[in-house]
Amino acid sequence: MPQDRPTLPPVRLRPDAELARDALASPLLSRAVRLARWAGPDTRVGAGGELADDLLPAAAAEIGLPDDDDGQAYASEAWRAAVDAGLVAVEDPEGDSADHGTAAAGDHLALITSGSPQDVLAVWLETLEAAYADAIAPVLDDLADIVGEDGDLDYNALDWDPEAEAEFLDGVLGNLYLLTLADGEGADEPVPLPALAASMIVPDDMGEPTDDVLEQVSTAMVRLDDQFRLLEGVGLVEYRPVDEALMAEAGDDVPDAIDEEDVSRYGLVRLTPLGFYGVRARMLEAGVEAPAVGDLADKGADVLLDGLAHYPEQAARAETERWLARREPAIATRELLAAARGADEGAPLRRLRCQQALTLVGPQGEPEVRGVLDDPELGGLARVWLTERGASEVPAPSEAMIFWLSVDTIAAQLDAGGELEELQGLIQGLTGTHTGFLDAAWRVDHPATADVLEAMGRLHPEKRVAKEARKAAFRARSRQGG
Repeated sequence: MPQDRPTLPPVRLRPDAELARDALASPLLSRAVRLARWAGPDTRVGAGGELADDLLPAAAAEIGLPDDDDGQAYASEAWRAAVDAGLVAVEDPEGDSADHGTAAAGDHLALITSGSPQDVLAVWLETLEAAYADAIAPVLDDLADIVGEDGDLDYNALDWDPEAEAEFLDGVLGNLYLLTLADGEGADEPVPLPALAASMIVPDDMGEPTDDVLEQVSTAMVRLDDQFRLLEGVGLVEYRPVDEALMAEAGDDVPDAIDEEDVSRYGLVRLTPLGFYGVRARMLEAGVEAPAVGDLADKGADVLLDGLAHYPEQAARAETERWLARREPAIATRELLAAARGADEGAPLRRLRCQQALTLVGPQGEPEVRGVLDDPELGGLARVWLTERGASEVPAPSEAMIFWLSVDTIAAQLDAGGELEELQGLIQGLTGTHTGFLDAAWRVDHPATADVLEAMGRLHPEKRVAKEARKAAFRARSRQGG
């Protein structure tokens, strides 16, 4: 069966206009915009574009924060984001005697009010990069340890690997993205911070975590707590921080077992709708296949059916609805049926997805469906669709068509990775309903006949029937010359 399938389920993103509104409302971007509008010819900046220290109190006041260390820190963070996002343009000092530069409105500031939603989101992504850089920056607990004899910071003295830090945080956000989507469309439950940290550190095949692994999880949680606080400011996540009192009680260590009532005190995090957009954008830039519902709406029926092959049910339905909305029912039906044909390995699953897609087509598709009643690959599918719609004068299928459709259906379910119980029920139903099914099935002229019979031999709970299925699979391979 085909193995080239996406590793991530599709995400259903909000419309760009809604995401742009969320972006503008995020604390970091909204503060950055206010400081960009506040900046003028007298706004002095340092060589790195940072706001002059004596201007930080005024900048904090401009964004509605108190003139204290925290307020000034937030103002400095927002200023750096404004510079990085092109909301502020920094002019370098002029002349050897100048000790500071000045700032003015950047080219991207106008996009906030007059640009499209996509323009606003592009600016927001720049602020996300700024917040991300802050999140992976080294923690400077004691500057005295890394200040060299010349008074400059000795970065070599830092135990900091920026690539490793970025890779770890990317992995955490990727796991959060996947864990949320795996819970199904509309999943709104936050992920406990211990579980998220453990997903990056505890090996899948490890039973009881060792003390060393638990210590690594604890260290990661402390780091992630700081990082998620920063990323919440850019609107990427909603975060309930670790209860500092609880961590103090535990001595900064995660206990071997966390009581369900206390799990929320160790931190809870979830991606916002804007966060899904941002994490997906980062993954796409890194070359990760991260599909979104709507990606296939303007593609051909062949691309649609192949793309839907391993989509979860709700996402597949949503994608199909968008695809159908762009086409006349008769034309859409004709294209779907044409794309469902084939003898390649992926064809059975395409036909299954075609049948599911056709359930969303109204009666306008009936003439096209009736047109394939005599087609050896689509005739069974057509009869099922017509019967389910209560159509009249549906010809009974031949025995050969019944067997062919049965093999095709099981092949599709195997390729889709269906639930074991569901597959076993389908297989038991076939062998129980059709007397002599295995005696006749090995003769079915279908490319997947032998594979299907072998699977029936593995999955059928009755040993006698399973043995008969394996024998039938051998006969089928001999008949097919392999």
